[in-house]
Amino acid sequence: MAKPLLISGAIFGFLAVALGAFGAHALNAHFTAFPKLKATYQTAVEYHFYHTLALLVAAWAVQTWGSQTVVWAGYLFGLGIIIFSGSLYLLAVTNRTWLGAITPLGGLAFLGGWLCLGLGIWRSL
Repeated sequence: MAKPLLISGAIFGFLAVALGAFGAHALNAHFTAFPKLKATYQTAVEYHFYHTLALLVAAWAVQTWGSQTVVWAGYLFGLGIIIFSGSLYLLAVTNRTWLGAITPLGGLAFLGGWLCLGLGIWRSL
């Protein structure tokens, strides 16, 4: 079960670097016109990166202990990246503020991922 999480972590890590570079270079003119959106985009990149690392930790923990709860942590981290960071990326690029209403759902997925990671490790030790 660790292999899909590790592959997902590698893909999410690649995308975090690519989207971070895209925002820093290709969107520079866009963010000059909409300076508040630059901070939104940066938040998306930061949370994307942090939770990619958390996903890789979850994959390691699954490999080490085989905990199904930790598998769920990995799924929730991936879902959180897609919903939380994805909605912020889209908001920053399109300036569609209604996308901000979706973002907290991704935050809940992140919180659930951290709870599952902690619980799974607690049970395994």
